[in-house]
Amino acid sequence: MLEVLIRAKPPAATISGVNNPLVELRGLCKSYREGERNHVVLENVDGAIGRGELVVVLGKSGSGKTTLLNLLSGIDLPSSGEVLIDGTSLGALSEKERTLFRRHRIGFVFQFFNLLPTLTVEENLLLPIELKGPVTDAHRRRAGDLLDRVGLTDRAGTFPERLSGGERQRVAIARALIHEPELLLADEPTGNLDLDTGLEVLDLLDRMTRREGRTLVMATHSREVIGVADRILRVENGRLLEQPISGDETSTGLR
Repeated sequence: MLEVLIRAKPPAATISGVNNPLVELRGLCKSYREGERNHVVLENVDGAIGRGELVVVLGKSGSGKTTLLNLLSGIDLPSSGEVLIDGTSLGALSEKERTLFRRHRIGFVFQFFNLLPTLTVEENLLLPIELKGPVTDAHRRRAGDLLDRVGLTDRAGTFPERLSGGERQRVAIARALIHEPELLLADEPTGNLDLDTGLEVLDLLDRMTRREGRTLVMATHSREVIGVADRILRVENGRLLEQPISGDETSTGLR
């Protein structure tokens, strides 16, 4: 987390505008007060992410990448400004309404998988559906199709402890997609994997989101992900800056 003394509000940091945005950030600020200091994570950010885009958010550990994903999902609320998903301002929703919004329209892939050890692979996949209502035959068919697409058809009845790290992350990706969300958020999805397995997981995320036209925002500190990105953003000193897709270290953005 960035530690910055209170100072005058800067001009907005603007990331490129897009046509038909799914995600909009308007004057987004997030800070935490600790004693006499104000810990600023994001400061006056404006921008948008388009439908069907695969956006990679780079930054050092503690730079605020996870905080940004939490704001995009409504798990956390900004200190000021707003996040809109498909025109809905998350800050205008109650906590219960934000939970229901996430449950229907957002998928999340975590670094440490977050699979329930007492449930089988298939049961883990169907859990988001059970939270919304009864599981139907159509849901079970979709679970089977997703397991086939991630190469784990024969592991439906297996418990997570019997799977490798890469297999667990593939299950986690399938679970995040089971309810057909418009927006998929991935927080360091390869951070707990070796390089080769991590690259396989990146390829899987790329294929599965693009095939269905979903928007993916993936936070990482790993530069291996650049090759799959439509756009690259970088969290730096409380700012969200757009970086050339070439991987050039020089970021662009308005300050």
